Amino acid sequence: MDEQPEVPDEPTGMTYAEHFHPARPRALRHRPRVRQSFVRQGTARDGEPVGTNPSYVAWLRSESMLADADVIARQFSGNGAMWQNPYADPDPRLAVETASVWFTAYPLSLITRPGQSFLAALGEEELWAAFADVGIEAVHTGPVKRAGGISGWSLTPSVDGHFDRISTVIDPAFGTEAEFRAMCGMATFHGGTIIDDVVPGHTGKGADFRLAEMAYADYPGIYHMVEIEPDDWHLLPEVPPGRDSVNLDAAAEEQLEKTGYIIGRLQRVIFYAPGVKETNWSATRPVTGVDGAVRRWVYLHYFKEGQPSINWLDPTFAGMRLTIGDALHSLADLGSGALRLDANGFLGVEKSAAEGNPAWSEGHPLSEAANHLIASMVRKVGGFTFQELNLTMDDIRQVGEAGADLSYDFVTRPGYHHALATGDTEFLRLCVRTSLDTGIDPASLVHALQNHDEMTYELVHWSTGHRDDVFTFRGAETTGGEIGDTVRRELATRLAGESAPYNLVFTTNGIACTTATVIAAALGLRDLDALDADDVECIRQIHLLLAMFNAMQPGVFALSGWDITGMLTLPPERVAGLLAEGDTRWIHRAAHDLMGVAPDATQSAEGMPRGRSLYGSVPDQLADEASFLRQLAAILGVRKHYGIATSRQVDVPDVSHRGLLVLVHELDGSRPRHALTVLNFAAEPVTATVRSEVLVPGSSVVDMFTQETVGVVDDLHAFTVDHNAHQGHALLVEAPAADRPDLREE
Repeated sequence: MDEQPEVPDEPTGMTYAEHFHPARPRALRHRPRVRQSFVRQGTARDGEPVGTNPSYVAWLRSESMLADADVIARQFSGNGAMWQNPYADPDPRLAVETASVWFTAYPLSLITRPGQSFLAALGEEELWAAFADVGIEAVHTGPVKRAGGISGWSLTPSVDGHFDRISTVIDPAFGTEAEFRAMCGMATFHGGTIIDDVVPGHTGKGADFRLAEMAYADYPGIYHMVEIEPDDWHLLPEVPPGRDSVNLDAAAEEQLEKTGYIIGRLQRVIFYAPGVKETNWSATRPVTGVDGAVRRWVYLHYFKEGQPSINWLDPTFAGMRLTIGDALHSLADLGSGALRLDANGFLGVEKSAAEGNPAWSEGHPLSEAANHLIASMVRKVGGFTFQELNLTMDDIRQVGEAGADLSYDFVTRPGYHHALATGDTEFLRLCVRTSLDTGIDPASLVHALQNHDEMTYELVHWSTGHRDDVFTFRGAETTGGEIGDTVRRELATRLAGESAPYNLVFTTNGIACTTATVIAAALGLRDLDALDADDVECIRQIHLLLAMFNAMQPGVFALSGWDITGMLTLPPERVAGLLAEGDTRWIHRAAHDLMGVAPDATQSAEGMPRGRSLYGSVPDQLADEASFLRQLAAILGVRKHYGIATSRQVDVPDVSHRGLLVLVHELDGSRPRHALTVLNFAAEPVTATVRSEVLVPGSSVVDMFTQETVGVVDDLHAFTVDHNAHQGHALLVEAPAADRPDLREE
């Protein structure tokens, strides 16, 4: 091909990571990667198919994540700085001490100043000063690297909110690498941390997938993809015009398994939709390879068709190299301090030994090994990781023993929504107790309000892992499967459908909603346009109750811009195009103006329609002592003062009223002290009798917010406290002087 000029990305220089993270080795400084510039020539030259067009192949190589990863990795090899940090074992409490309150951003939905990028907005001094005032210590940016796919010479849009990554380059729609580093510097100046994403489960259909289709070098080894012999193409469905692949139906999946090509049916089909995704396998159209041969492939995708799954046990280890390179780029090059591992519970698949059974695809040892490798590499360079692992509690504990430092709280998240929807905390108490019995430390969990996803049912532990096990529930012996079915039905009935038409069920996974609209549904409010001042006040009060549940226990507390501003869902007709394939989650991703910088904007820079905010912007709320954010800041202040984030959960006692929840946490220090989170999920006042064997008779009970003594623990290890409807208390229980070693000698 014709020689093309080399164009460096940017000048050499120190990163913000080096300026503001002295523990991060100087040897791991940013080094610019050289990319080639190519003139678009069409999909063929001189009549050649794309696979035999050297200019096209070279362009794809220049866009490839694997090619970047190989360059990035060589900068770390043979470097003594790689051996200065412990890395073998997860350290959740160290991660919590680093940053225990997180803001989770969503790039597509943040309204910025006119002409300002998302990353520039997250790097503003005013924002970080406000976060410091509230008690927020870290920002999870969400996915900001280029995502979507490549068709010919053109980039195609993301099919899953930028979680179908195709490049290590920051998407220009969100900003630049320089702005990312400036944001990291601003965060560090205010004592904060930036958390980026790595996606070890899949990519988009970018340059790496296109090169894999063309059988270029070891690129097919990145994916779970199998070449189908031409004699067997009759087993594959035809690809419709204008598409590059087609999903297999169950019959084709079974036939290809019997023929020995694929491992067949998996344990579940995530995002199942008739006629759209009926299996986890799709077939490509005929593709001309670099050797001139025409091939068709069948590839695995746990999620959408545009998200081919990465193969973590191919002999080339190409998928592993790609993922690790992406992680190192975020940490040592861009300057982030931590990474979220997306979709990391599905990194191993294996054919079932028993005929007729689905393939082993969840809780596989390969997933544990892969997570251990990623998390260890991140710890090696001084960072930490957290994972969103929607599996059984047993799997969450097992993966957490050697993998990510923190796990998203899929343990109690459905429980507290169910408690609000029913006014009964029994399922929530069962979740928390089962978690403790399973060996999950609450301090290893990220307890969150809303994030970018739907309000997921997260019932895998009950409906799958322990389906036939028997539990006591609602006064009867009940199987886990029956509990899962009951909770799913009650959540869907009370929080969506006719009861709450503004919330939409999302496939079989959960409900598309915001925290505010979950609360509105629980209150029986059917018309969001009819909300009055009293309704908004009631929603705000319950929102603070849910914040207390998540914040006043060990671990990380996380909330989003939708929580901070009290966003409502969008009417479906405003995002009709995004809902066309059944992804109802777009109704809860409304654009919001966090800092009040663009009051006249009707949408974000990425085109998400602006939604309705119940609470107002951050500056407006900080000027109002009665606002949601000011009251949340008080909760976070108490949490920090008493060290709740690193305390130990020691009891989840029985309660005197079905709407009550009591969590007992042992605080650090030489004195026997306990912090009690006592919450009333009922819509009525309750006089709570709190009883726990760990409480010492004669101990004083002090309100952590007012410092007033509200009771004394009696000889039955109990005390009483009054609650209004949907009210929470944070109580400090201190042993009397005779039982306090620090005061006996006095």
